[in-house]
Amino acid sequence: MAESKPQAVLLKMAESKQLKKIVERAVAHVLDRHLPKLQAELVERVLEELPAPGAEPAPAAVATTGSLVQAIATIHSGTTQKEILRALLDTCSTSAARVALFVVKAGAATGWQGRGFGDEDAVKDLPLDLGSGPAAHAYQNRMATPGNIAEMDGRFVERFGGPSNEQILILPLVLKDKVAALLYADGGASGLLEAASLELLVIATSAWLEVTSLRKQTQKESPEAVPVSEPPAFAPAPAQAVSSFADPFAAHAPQHVAAKPPEIEPAAEVVEVAAHAAGVGAVASASAPAAAADPFAGLSAEDADTHRKAQRFARLLVDEIKLYNQAKVAEGRRNKDLYDRLKDDIEKSRATYQKRYGNTVAAGGDYFQKEVVRSLAEEDASLMGANFRR
Repeated sequence: MAESKPQAVLLKMAESKQLKKIVERAVAHVLDRHLPKLQAELVERVLEELPAPGAEPAPAAVATTGSLVQAIATIHSGTTQKEILRALLDTCSTSAARVALFVVKAGAATGWQGRGFGDEDAVKDLPLDLGSGPAAHAYQNRMATPGNIAEMDGRFVERFGGPSNEQILILPLVLKDKVAALLYADGGASGLLEAASLELLVIATSAWLEVTSLRKQTQKESPEAVPVSEPPAFAPAPAQAVSSFADPFAAHAPQHVAAKPPEIEPAAEVVEVAAHAAGVGAVASASAPAAAADPFAGLSAEDADTHRKAQRFARLLVDEIKLYNQAKVAEGRRNKDLYDRLKDDIEKSRATYQKRYGNTVAAGGDYFQKEVVRSLAEEDASLMGANFRR
C-alpha cells in the first residue's frame, strides 16, 4: 500500500498533463483565430475538475477518469462527422451493453447504427416512435431520460428483446439547439449501464461536432487557410435549413419514412420517476397539451441566441456537478440537503456562469438556478434543503 500511493499520484499527474494537451490541441485548431477567450475557458474548466496533483486519488476514480479521457480522445480523433458518430457508438459500448443511434428528421426517428446487437446495421432503418414514452420525453425536452423497456417502441422490443433488468436510457444528441439524433442504451444481459458516462460522451460528441463545423466555416472564410483533406461535407437536411451545421445523416434515407411524416404528439409530461439502485428510474409519461411557443420568439435573433447559449452552458455546468458527485446527489435527495452537500461545487459553477452571462441579456433568466433545481433536485426545490436560496 505504501508504494501504490506515489504511483497513483504520478499517474494522476500524467493524466492531467495528457488531458491538458488533448484539450489545448483540439480547441486550438478551431478557436485560435476566432474564439481565443473560449479556448482559454475550456482548458481552464477541464483543469478545474481535476484533483490537485498532491491529492491522493482513489484507484477506481483513476481508472474511471482515465477511461473517460481515452473515450473522449477517441471521439475527438474523428475528422468527419460520420467518424465522430461511429466513435461515439464505439466508446458508449464500454458504458452500456447495447447502444443504438436513431436519426431524427422532420419529426421522425430511424435507426442508423448500433453496437451490441450482433450487427452494426441491425437497427438500420428501424422506425422509433416519438409520440410517447422515454423517447418522446428525451426528444421534446432535450434531456437524458431513463425508463423501462415496457415503455419502448414495440417494434424495437419485438426485434431485439429487452435487457435483463428492464432499464433503458434515451439520450438526445443536440446540435444547434435541435435534436439531431437519439442514443438508446440498455444493460443487455450483463446489466452494464453507466448513465453519467453516457451523458458525458454524448455531450462531448455534440460539442466536437459543432467544433468541426466551425472549423470548416473558418477554413472557408479565411483565404490563407489550408484545406483539410477529407470527404466533402454533407449537405444540410431540409428540416435543419435554419442551421449552419452540416447534417451527418444527409445521405441516410430510411426506406420506411414517407415523403411527409405524420405529426408527432406534443411534449410528454413526466408524472413519475422511480429510482433504483443504479440511479436509473422508470419514467411514466402522459400526453400534455400542445407544445408551448418559443419563449424567445419576441426577441432579436442575437438576444435569443444569447438566452439559448446561457441555458446550454448552465446545463453543462450542472451536468458536471452530477457527474463528479453521484453519491452526494443520491444522498442529498434522500436526506433533502443537496445544497449543503454540494455547496462548494454549486457556488463555484454559479460564479463561472455569472462571469459569462451575468452581464448579458440572459441574466434575468436565472438559468443556472433553474437548472440546479431541475437537474439535481428533479424539479423538487425542497430536496435542496433549507439553506438553498430560492
